[in-house]
Formats: sequence, C-alpha cells, structure tokens
Amino acid sequence: MTVSVEGSLNPLSPVRPTLPPRLTGLAQLAHNLAWSWNRDARMLFKEIDDTLWQQLRHNPLRLLQLVSAERLAELAEDAQFCARYDRAMQWLAAERSDEHTWYARTFPELRGRPVAYFCAEFGIHNSVPIYSGGLGVLAGDHLKTASDLGVPLVAVGILYRNGYFDQHIRVDGWQEDSDARIDFRSVPLAPLPGRDGARHLVTVNTFGRDIHIRVWKMQVGRVPVYLLDSDLEENHPDDRPLLSKLYSGGPAMRLRQEWLLGVGGVRALRALGIAPAAWHANEGHAAFMMVERVRELCAEGVPYADAVKRVRNASVFTTHTPVPAGHDHFATNDVLRCAEGEATWSDMGIAQEDFARIGYHPESGSGVYHMTSASMRLSRRVNAVSRRHGIVTREMSRSMWNGRDAEQVPIGHVTNGVHLATWMANPIMKLLDEHLGTAWGHSNDPALWEQILTLDDEKLWFTHQRLKHTLMRRVREEARRAFAQGGLEATQLVGAGTLLDPHVLTIGFARRFATYKRADLIFRDVERLRALVTNSSRPVQIVFAGKAHPADNPGKQVLQNVYQFTRDPRFEGRVAFIEDYGMHLAHLLVQGVDLWLNLPRVPLEASGTSGMKAALNGVPQLSTIDGWWEEGYEGNNGWSIEPEVDSDEGSSTARRLYELLEQEVVPRYYDRDKSELPRRWLLMMKHAVRVAGQQFTARRMVEQYARGYYAPSILGDALPDDPPTA
Repeated sequence: MTVSVEGSLNPLSPVRPTLPPRLTGLAQLAHNLAWSWNRDARMLFKEIDDTLWQQLRHNPLRLLQLVSAERLAELAEDAQFCARYDRAMQWLAAERSDEHTWYARTFPELRGRPVAYFCAEFGIHNSVPIYSGGLGVLAGDHLKTASDLGVPLVAVGILYRNGYFDQHIRVDGWQEDSDARIDFRSVPLAPLPGRDGARHLVTVNTFGRDIHIRVWKMQVGRVPVYLLDSDLEENHPDDRPLLSKLYSGGPAMRLRQEWLLGVGGVRALRALGIAPAAWHANEGHAAFMMVERVRELCAEGVPYADAVKRVRNASVFTTHTPVPAGHDHFATNDVLRCAEGEATWSDMGIAQEDFARIGYHPESGSGVYHMTSASMRLSRRVNAVSRRHGIVTREMSRSMWNGRDAEQVPIGHVTNGVHLATWMANPIMKLLDEHLGTAWGHSNDPALWEQILTLDDEKLWFTHQRLKHTLMRRVREEARRAFAQGGLEATQLVGAGTLLDPHVLTIGFARRFATYKRADLIFRDVERLRALVTNSSRPVQIVFAGKAHPADNPGKQVLQNVYQFTRDPRFEGRVAFIEDYGMHLAHLLVQGVDLWLNLPRVPLEASGTSGMKAALNGVPQLSTIDGWWEEGYEGNNGWSIEPEVDSDEGSSTARRLYELLEQEVVPRYYDRDKSELPRRWLLMMKHAVRVAGQQFTARRMVEQYARGYYAPSILGDALPDDPPTA
C-alpha cells in the first residue's frame, strides 16, 4: 500500500510523489534544505537511485517525483535503508528545536528575539538558482550555520524566477547568457497567502505605481527564508518581471529591486507577525530596509532624530567590496522619484533634501545616492569581511567621518568563513570521524585540529585520489552529455576536460571572471607555462571555471582569452574550461583538484572563500597576499606571492608564480618515497585542513556575529554612538 503526500511539496508542482507509509517522511526531509548538509540525509537520497541522483545534480524533490514506485517499495523493506531513514528523521526533528543549541546556552535571555538577515541573493543549493556567486554562497553558509548554532535568524531575499544566468561558451570562447528559469517542480518553496485569500502579502509603491508582492517561504534548517516575487497578474505588465532576474537591467531595474527588497521585506515581516530585535543588512543592496524602519517609527509619532537612533542601535551592516565602483549608487533624483509614492520623507517629517542626505557620500556629491553610505549612516555596527578589508574600508570611509584618522573610523571586521558540512567532502569527513571521533565537527577546540597533523598519510592520499578521480569522471560525463545534446561541438571536447589525467598535478581556478581576479595571468609567458604543462615526467594541468557578469565585457574578454588556450594543441589537452559554474561544480572542484590558485590584484579581494573550501579538503592554496589569505597563510599550508607594485601590470606576479610552480610546487608534488607517497605534499595538505578548521569555518564567523554584533544590538551596550556626518 502507498499513500500520496499531496501538499507536502510545492503546491504548484504538477507531479506528486507517492511514498510507502514507512517512508512518508522523505517528502518532509526533501522540503527542508537542511538535508543538503546532513550526511545521513544525503546518503539516503543517493541510495534511492544513485544514477538518477547524479543526473539530477542532487535534487531530492525531482528524485522522489521520478523514481519508480517499485524501487520505493523495495526500500521500505530494506532494514539498513530504514535505519538510515530513521536517523535522518530524528535529526530533522531536532533541527526544529532550539532548546539545546549553542545560542540557547550562550544567550538564554535572547530566545524568541529574532534577527532579520536581508541579502539580495542566497546560495543554499544549486537546485535553487537565486545566487550569482560569492555573496550569495556566503549568505547561504551564514544561514546554515545559524541553523546549526540555533541563532534565531529570519532571512529576506528575492525569488528570481529567471535566476542569474546559464552560461554557454561559443566555439570562439565568447560567453553567451540565457535565463536559468526556476523549475517550480524542483524547489522547496511554498507561497504564503495574503489577506482574504489574496495572492500578494504586501504592497509597495515605486515610481508612482503600486507593486503587489507575493512572498514564498523556504526552510533552511531552523531558519525560514522569505523570498519576494512581483510576477502577479495584479501588477502592471512592466512591473511583473521586476524581481525575476538577478543583477540585470541596469541601474533603473536595480533601484526598483532594492527598494522592493528593503521596503517590501520589512512589510512582509510585519504582515507575518515577525518582530525582529536586530536587523542585519548583508551588503548595501538592503539599505532601504533601514530607511523603511525609520519611516515606520516616524509615522508612529517618533521624532526623526530619535527614530534614526533607534534604527541605528538595532542595525548591523556588512560591506563586501573594497572597490569603489562595486558599491551600489543611484542618481539622487531617481531615488526621490522611487520613494515619492510612499510619502517617505513626509512620514519622516523631514525635507526632501534631508532624506537625500541619508545616502550622501562626500566623495560622490549630492547628485548620487550611495547605498553603502546610507547603510553606514543607519547602522551602529559596521564590519568588513577580513582584517585587510577592514583596513581598506576604514581608509575608504574616512571622509564620512570628517577625514579623521583611518584607525579611528568605527568599522570592524569579521573574517568570512565557510560551512564545513556543506563544503568538506564526505570521504574526508569520514576520515576525520575515524581519526578524531564523530563529534569533531561541533568543536571549536584548536587543539583538536592540531591532531590533523597525525592523520595517516596513506589514508589521506587514497581519499584525495578518490575525490580527484570523481572530479575527472564527472567532467568527462558532463562533456559527453553536452556533446550528445548538441551543446558542444567536437572541436570543443578537448577543452571541456576530456583529456585530463587524474595522475597529473591539477591546478584549479574557479571564480567570477572579473578583471581584477586575473584569471589569465598564468598565461603571461606562454612558453614558460607550456614547459610546465607538457613536462614528460612532471606535467601540470589546469581546470578553469567561472562566469563573467553579463554586462562585464572586459571580464568576458578575459574568459575568452583563457578559453582559447583550452583549444591550443601546444598545451596537449591539459588546460580545460568547465562551463556553467555553480555550487554543484564548485563542490567537485574544491574537493578534487590538488592546488587552488588565486591571483587577485592587491588589495581588491575583500575576503574570498573558495580557498577556504579547498583547504578544508586538504587542497593548499597559491595566492597573492590579499583578503583572507593575509590571515590564513602560515608558510606550511600553501604558497604566497608577496604584495606587488602594480606598475608593471602584473608581470612581477606572473614571474613569481612561475618560480613557485617550477621550484617548489611541482617538485613537492612529484617527490615520492618508496611507498609512492608525496610525504612533503601530504604534510602541506594536513596543515591546510588544520588552519581552515581552526580559523575559517562559518561557525567561528557566526559566533563572532552573535557575540559582537547581534547580542549587543538586542541588549544595548555602553559603546558611544559614533555616526557618520550627514
């Protein structure tokens, strides 16, 4: 007998799974993205149908919809499968409680006082494509860790129906972009009804028109995520796609999106009866969230100055870029037109000019509304995302505090970290279970991570080789499938990685193709690189992946330049570009390459997290000293390129890169003992894991936010209020 689980999944889905009574909880498990970082849950879905699981890129909702009823009935009688199922369901039940969490133990007086976390994108899992890259993936890791620790976050973002974009590389290497439309059969989303059965929950006016906003809920462990959607028939046809595409449409579209995120997000939480005790804006995209809260208080009769102070006291702002052009800014007149329909400054009881000064930056002038400045002006606690980024941000922000010394600018830093259970490979975690005991993943004890240095060399090398073979196999399978479906021409197969050799030193470079990240720097001296790549006894191969922003033609040109080398016969098929980079491919790369390469122009990398993910899997990094690497490099966990003077446009960095590869990296990797083990390389792998585990996990990061930012914002403290000048 089987029972339908109608209603357990997305109600818009035309396909409903039918599950045996013994396994009905599978639908519930698939509907909470906590499954994605629980080993029992992941293995459970994998065991249902491994081939289908891989083809679907680990999407449990589609798996349950497509697997045969006969297979499910068979599993319902499998004692071992049912035991794993029971463990996963017990874990999910525990994830719903916050009684015995780190946060409940540390801040018992703050239970039931939520923190609202606003971000323009969230990278939780590749099956929900509402992220573009580092900012969204970091936000996803933040939510997962908040769930693990019991931090009472509620998250607010946007449901981008058309995602970021799917990437296709033409034969000539030029990136083509197409919509990555969300398949509502495949995502764990539930629409929340408005009043009297209305589809929209709240309404926001922008540029003189009311925009009705539907809100969708997505559960990430203990953390609910509320996503805003304007694609409703009630809206003007021009307004329906406003929230459908991530980072598209130029400044006019971005302004509307950010206004709807901030104002609509606050109103959505109010409509749901959620009263945050603290508010965290992750990047300046969310600045209007603070503006709306000031307007609310003023509309209730609170004087403007007092309203600003109250909003500041409860607000946290994280800035993510040291590049001035990377901070969102709009024409002040456009912001005024956008906000006019809500009578925003009238409700505040201030003049239009005073409202405009919320977003004033001294170096931009009165005609520009600067979202980072607005966020800093309305947040008492501001932080950068690495120690070096903090130094750069304080220097950049001096003018907002009347040019005071940078050291006196009240901006701190919380160095980014990554969610260990998401990014560390299962085989590596199993190896640590055997060596450290099963509780190691919940420990902050630095001494425990020191024990990584006593890991068995042979087991570590075998585990890494297994992950490397998995990467190469998946790369070949993806190329074969793309070729069969007409997505690749025969001339592109070599460049797609079909000739990669799992026994060759493999360098990984995967990130956004922005020009300052210098993906093509390694090709500065083609003949010198070719000698490394084609060495008959100690060859090197390089795997690239990443997307250029659709509007970033210089970034696309860098990508095209790199891609051309994948087709160059001089490199003998040992340079590959894997297209359509996302979280699924990122897992394979950070777990399966031998060396992680990072070459940003100093000091333009705020933090970077891909190297942290690689390090957790025993992959050392070779990088310029920027972002997190300034704190993470210890001399035994990778290689560094000293800060350069960029007058030679990177030539000195390229020369140093070749020297390190030729003299240190390649010899260390291929230097084997009688057991055919690279002992010196293995020691560096262990140090990479040790340093990442001790210093660069999202657990450390979120605990810092909770102790230094969230709890003080809720409880109040004796720190002097030191706002920027207006």
